[in-house]
Amino acid sequence: MSVQQDAVTIHRDGGCAQIHLSGRRGNAIDDSVLDGLMLTAGEAEHDPEIAGVILTAAGKLFCPGLDLVYLSAMDRPGMKRFMEKFAACLLQLYRFPKPMVAALSGHTLAGGAVISLAADWRILQAGAMIGLNELKVGVPLPFGVSMILRDAVISPRLEEVALFGRNYKDDQALASSLVHELCEPDELPARARERLVEMTSKDLASFAVTKRYLRSATAERIASREAEHHDEFLDCWFSTGTQERIRGLVRQLTGGGKSGD
Repeated sequence: MSVQQDAVTIHRDGGCAQIHLSGRRGNAIDDSVLDGLMLTAGEAEHDPEIAGVILTAAGKLFCPGLDLVYLSAMDRPGMKRFMEKFAACLLQLYRFPKPMVAALSGHTLAGGAVISLAADWRILQAGAMIGLNELKVGVPLPFGVSMILRDAVISPRLEEVALFGRNYKDDQALASSLVHELCEPDELPARARERLVEMTSKDLASFAVTKRYLRSATAERIASREAEHHDEFLDCWFSTGTQERIRGLVRQLTGGGKSGD
């Protein structure tokens, strides 16, 4: 199964680096996106010249979620391998010690919203949607995703965001606490950089320690327990009803040229 080269790139601009999604089917998540995110995040973490990163994306979408067209051909062992990599990528981003801002320049759905939750600050472009709509397809939120979501979304919106599968935009997105602020499209790059500079102007060693303290309990819980829940996810993914819904979505997506879970 072929994957795209350079689906994720890193661009340095002084002490700021952009980790940029430019994958196929609207930056839908496949192996190349996961590999690229892990590679570029590793580069940024270990490069002493990089103080912080901004997550950006090409095209009209930030990320529509998992690439169902790509994943629909996988058998259970292949899908298990993919979900293990997805979990490892998410945990790496969540543990990233430097400041990270997500500049969400288009719809940010399902797995795309999950990736954005690893950032310290999320800015959504006005008019774009964000949400975790996995349950509409018949797919549960993976264990690690649920743990990160529980920390990111304030009560009483957590159950609504996790269990209703709704997408939000503008003031509703802000109220859901999936994002920290809204921004007009032409202002988004400058706003994201402004927020990153605000964080990187602090002592970075102290920032990293504080961030680790805030996230360590969740990160340790994910690292120690994620694997035991993979089969539950796969049972739902390969259930008859979910597979029928996925096949229907793939037919729509291959006709329309888009993707998402």
